[in-house]
Amino acid sequence: MIKSHEGVWESCLKLIKDNISLQAFKTWFEPIVPIKLENNILTIQVPSHFFYEWLEEHYIQLLRKVVKKEIGNDGSLEYSIVMENNSNSSSPYTVKIPTNNTSSLKNAPVNMPINTNEKQIRNPFIIPGLKKVNIESNLIASHTFENFVEGECNRLARASGYAVANKPGGTAFNPLLIYGGVGLGKTHLAHSIGIEIKDNFPNKTVLYVQSEKFA
Repeated sequence: MIKSHEGVWESCLKLIKDNISLQAFKTWFEPIVPIKLENNILTIQVPSHFFYEWLEEHYIQLLRKVVKKEIGNDGSLEYSIVMENNSNSSSPYTVKIPTNNTSSLKNAPVNMPINTNEKQIRNPFIIPGLKKVNIESNLIASHTFENFVEGECNRLARASGYAVANKPGGTAFNPLLIYGGVGLGKTHLAHSIGIEIKDNFPNKTVLYVQSEKFA
C-alpha cells in the first residue's frame, strides 16, 4: 500500500510525542505541516527559518529515526520554509532545504580578544558577596508558558521566547524584541521567559523591569 505524506507524518508525530515533553511537542512539532512524500523524501513545511534551525540543532536525530522507521532506511527529510518577503509584495514565499544543510547558512564564529580588567567591569551581579543578597525578580508566578494562550498571531513569538528561555544568549534572538498590540500576551510572554530561565538555570539572575524604570 502506498503511504501518503499525511499518514507518514502522523505516524512520525506519535513516535516523537512519546520521546519529548508535551510542551516541546506543542511548540516545535504541532505547527509543522506535511507537504509531500516523493522518492522516499518527506517534505515538511515549517513557519520560519529560525524554526528550521532549531529543529536541526535539537531534534534532527529524533526526526531521522522516526522518518527511517516509517519510510525505510533510504528515507530522508526535506524542509519547506516559509520566508518573509522583503520586497514590495507582502506575501511570504517558501524555500526548500534538505536536512542537515546548515553549514552554508550560518556565519563562521569569530574569536575576539576581550579586555577583562576588573576595573572596567561594572556588572553588579559579579561583585563578590552580592549572591548572598536575595534579588527580587518581579516576575508574576502565574504567567508561565503552560497557561500562555497560543494562537496564529503569537505562535512564532511564543516559540522564539521558549527558545530564548532554554538557551539564554545562545539563539538568533539576542536581544529578543516583543512587539504587538494590546491584549496579545506580550507581558505574559516576557514573564514566562523569565520564569522558565529561573527554573532551568537557578544560578542566573533574572529581573523584570518596566521600561519607564529601566535606566
